[in-house]
Amino acid sequence: MSTKVYVGNLSWNTTDDNLRNAFSTYGQILDSIVMRDRDTGRSRGFGFVTFSSGSEAQSAIASLNEQELDGRRIKVNLANARGSGGGGGGEMIFTWRSDLLS
Repeated sequence: MSTKVYVGNLSWNTTDDNLRNAFSTYGQILDSIVMRDRDTGRSRGFGFVTFSSGSEAQSAIASLNEQELDGRRIKVNLANARGSGGGGGGEMIFTWRSDLLS
């Protein structure tokens, strides 16, 4: 099963290819992307790398977290999964606390 890794604190100059090359030593990469501002095209300072397996992703995290890439010390960890629909929409549960009424 594929596993996505978050890469933060990227240099404004880091490209998709730089990101892929830095992580390719640790396994088969299915996708790599530096997130960019849709209006300016400028890097937003973070990106994602998708590995073909969880063990490859864990190896990359262990080896590259807090290491330097393009002059910046990057943060590398598992990406947080977003639910379908892109956000919000979680179930809210309310509980009654009678002790607050006294």
